[in-house]
Amino acid sequence: MTPAARVQAAIDILDQILAGAPAEKALTGWARRSRFAGSKDRAAIRDHVFDALRCKRSFAALGGAGTGRGLMIGACRARGEDLAEIFTGQGHAPQPLRPDESGRAPQGDAEALDIPDWLWPSFSDGLGAEAAAAAKSLQTRAPVHLRVNLRKADVPEAIAALAADGITAVPHPACATALEVTEGARRVAQSAAYRDGLVELQDAASQAVVETLPLAQGMRVLDYCAGGGGKTLALAAHTGIMVFAHDAAPQRMRDLPGRAERAGLAVTLLNKSQIARQVPFDLVLTDAPCSGSGSWRRAPAGKWTLTEKRLGELVEIQQSILEHSSSLVTPNGVLAYATCSMLCEENGHNINKFLRNHPTWSESFRKQWLVSHGTDGFFASHLTRDRNDA
Repeated sequence: MTPAARVQAAIDILDQILAGAPAEKALTGWARRSRFAGSKDRAAIRDHVFDALRCKRSFAALGGAGTGRGLMIGACRARGEDLAEIFTGQGHAPQPLRPDESGRAPQGDAEALDIPDWLWPSFSDGLGAEAAAAAKSLQTRAPVHLRVNLRKADVPEAIAALAADGITAVPHPACATALEVTEGARRVAQSAAYRDGLVELQDAASQAVVETLPLAQGMRVLDYCAGGGGKTLALAAHTGIMVFAHDAAPQRMRDLPGRAERAGLAVTLLNKSQIARQVPFDLVLTDAPCSGSGSWRRAPAGKWTLTEKRLGELVEIQQSILEHSSSLVTPNGVLAYATCSMLCEENGHNINKFLRNHPTWSESFRKQWLVSHGTDGFFASHLTRDRNDA
């Protein structure tokens, strides 16, 4: 495919997404209908689509419209490309530009930084001096991070195993087990290091959340909102602890047993009634459902579908999870709360409210990771009961 034909394909896919189709479904559907497209074509078109979704507001301004065509015109302008060479109307190229497609420069911080207007005040107030840098980072592609499974390899061994398959990875400072892939990211899933369980795909900050937990020999640990199980597996890689996993939607954990087996790790899955028979736990990790604002580079559609009402609903869910999970912890245990969000409503505000309502609990640890610091955005807090109440 020519570069211009790739742009036209991205336009068609973006129009489907803007009409309500999930991004992955639209991309997969196009690929199935376009058997002529090679792997490089599919990768380039995928990059076009996700770049446009990350920068939807600013590209729409530059392109003169919030359509697939408008977004791709804006994308090409933002990259300084010669639109006359792309929008030719020849072959499979998009049609030439019209006079009404001259576009304009983005106006105001929210539009220029691709944040919804209603969210910008909270985003900027909560992150302060870091807000603009965080928003700019959300406009870019996320790095590919791996977690080294120390049960099977150390960091140098994992790096060497990846290199054997043409993948270059370097240690990431956020966490002792974290690697950042600098070359060959698309080869990871087919690499021997991945197939043999030496590494897992996991953001460095997500790994760091687990690394901060006060784990000790003999602990019984529950990952209460396990989801796909990335943090569950990171927990299980520690020796001398028993790891349990639960999720309100058990289907999210369907791949977890296979992943654990590949990694050589032991994890016990629990449903709601089984948890009641296993309490209490020495440590409960609640990676609560959230806006996902810290991972909007990876799932940019979430930035535009989040509403003020939905954010309020998420905060209520998070507070409910905090309330319930606190009852699962031993008197001297730890309740760890985490989100992949950078919004204060979902993070510090929730913890502060919990502590106001539970004066016998106190916070022993709090940290936020921002996308502008080279990871996804994450938040973590550790809560314990006061000794006199234990």
